[in-house]
Amino acid sequence: MIKEVIIVEGKMDVRAVRRAAEADCIITDGFRLRSAAIKNIRAAYEKRGIIILTDPDTVGERIRARLTEMFPHARHAFVPAEEATNFNDGDIGIEQASPAAIRAALEKVRTPMEQPAEIFSMSDLVVHGLTGTEDAALRRARLGRRLGLGFANAKTFLRRLNTYGVTREEFTSAIEELQ
Repeated sequence: MIKEVIIVEGKMDVRAVRRAAEADCIITDGFRLRSAAIKNIRAAYEKRGIIILTDPDTVGERIRARLTEMFPHARHAFVPAEEATNFNDGDIGIEQASPAAIRAALEKVRTPMEQPAEIFSMSDLVVHGLTGTEDAALRRARLGRRLGLGFANAKTFLRRLNTYGVTREEFTSAIEELQ
């Protein structure tokens, strides 16, 4: 059983998580974040800790950002978009992810640092083809999967590298695996 409570967007996400792991979940009900949901999340945050596992889409990232403001020590798990997409209808969400993809994300949970380190700069992204090239988005997606950071644009990816405690060694090793 996972110690922390997993925060997801909807009921179908809870089902998907429970197919992958034994865990308690709280539903945000999308971006609404009603006061009852916030109260439940706060109680879980204070007693057991929480893992934010939102959909790998724009709305999911907005929910993640809002929850991170309210709960700065929350842990984060990211399912890559390609592993959370129903290619028949284009739906993207945790409910579309396989149990294996959810387990993989939960195994790579990241905790934000109190004071983000400025280990990486935009020049690291440029040098390694993570921005400014035709395949930069694909390379960031692959690297994000390896590091447990999910997909993001270059600016957000850089922030995640520095916020979630990725070491230079982890980064270099993951880059070498991409080659």
